[in-house]
Amino acid sequence: MATILEPGEIEAAASSPPFLHLPPQTLFTLRAQRLERLAEGHPLAEYLRLIAGLCRAQQQVFDDPPLPAPFDTQRIEACQQHGLPPFAADTLIREDAWQAYLDALLQRYVPAEQPAVIDALATLRGADSGQLRSWGVALVSGQYSMVPAQLVPFLGAALQVAWSHWLLSTPNLQLKPGDSLSQCPACGSPAMAGVIRHRAKHNGLRYLVCSLCACEWHVVRVKCVYCEQSKGLDYLSLEDDRHAANQAPLRAEICPSCNSYLKLLYLENDAEGEALSGDLASLLLDMRLAQDGYQRLAPNLLLAPGDE
Repeated sequence: MATILEPGEIEAAASSPPFLHLPPQTLFTLRAQRLERLAEGHPLAEYLRLIAGLCRAQQQVFDDPPLPAPFDTQRIEACQQHGLPPFAADTLIREDAWQAYLDALLQRYVPAEQPAVIDALATLRGADSGQLRSWGVALVSGQYSMVPAQLVPFLGAALQVAWSHWLLSTPNLQLKPGDSLSQCPACGSPAMAGVIRHRAKHNGLRYLVCSLCACEWHVVRVKCVYCEQSKGLDYLSLEDDRHAANQAPLRAEICPSCNSYLKLLYLENDAEGEALSGDLASLLLDMRLAQDGYQRLAPNLLLAPGDE
């Protein structure tokens, strides 16, 4: 397990919130279990179960990775000294080490009997390194239109397990905040969602969850992570007979200043909540917000966004 130190401080005060909350070694198993529970009676049950199976394959690759973390000490130290993310996605995606994780994932994943899935896997297996690199670069840079939609979940899953493995297998990291609140300090990728934690030293703190490596970093609450404004923030949740609006486990924080939103998962209202599965199971909320004219800036690498 990696040891993470508070960034930019020699002696952190006792009251200082922990900057990071690392994902567990069983991250992908927990996601699969949560997706399977959320699929029960859900209108997108088939899709959620497909992603659950993909998450189980991710865990197998994570537990038995094809390669060790391919980073030299000098490079990591240089990044830390200059406050740069040591696993910068825009750089490492071009070095192709992640492609071994894709190969391992394709070997372990048992596909559903769906023509689109079978075709997607065949396309990935038949693609050369250069084509895979091109798709990977497009995906981590948010250029979804340059990647065939049916390939996105499988490419995204391979990227996630590679970066999560590298993050959790590298000791003594010292990570600093990125250039923006929504930027992961470990790999520079954008946040997928936020989690309001509810236990021990993390109680009541908001952590943003990286869309790529699943690193979580602290960002103060009631502040837009995109434009950093606090005025006029509103919160919207799907109607649910089980929860009052202010106690919904998942709510969107809407910013009128920049016309964007970010989903927040409140663990005090759902202790077993998990960001990626909660995001995929609440796509109706995204549709509602899109109809109201709000833009989503947070990617989910297991989902190709539809056309505008």
